[in-house]
Amino acid sequence: MKYLHTMVRVVDLDTSLDFYCNKLGLVELARHDVEAGRFTLVFLAAPGDDIAQVELTHNWDPEKLEGGRNFGHLAYRVDDIYETCQRLMDGGVTLNRPPRDGHMAFVRSPDQISIELLQDGGALPPREPWLSMPNVGEW
Repeated sequence: MKYLHTMVRVVDLDTSLDFYCNKLGLVELARHDVEAGRFTLVFLAAPGDDIAQVELTHNWDPEKLEGGRNFGHLAYRVDDIYETCQRLMDGGVTLNRPPRDGHMAFVRSPDQISIELLQDGGALPPREPWLSMPNVGEW
């Protein structure tokens, strides 16, 4: 398992980038505008240390961020997403977003913090029982 990034939702991307980059001193590593989903992802890190990243997520449509909605999730890359999800389920953890695509799943901590699990390398071939599992609750 490898730590990837922490995601934070932001209301005003320019204001947030001014804070994180110009004032705090982080540098922009990558930016992805996703027109179909109407959001922008910007990955930041401290200069010379791109291992621990912050992902700023800006949803283009206005939204009020409350109840912790602005803190998105912790993300970890795993060697085998199916094995990891099975181990979690065997331990009584609910899969809020099962790995139907063989690439991504979400669970929640006991304190309701979302944790994203991402398959290392390319997605594994989709297979049952994951393919038919519905989402449960929020993720």
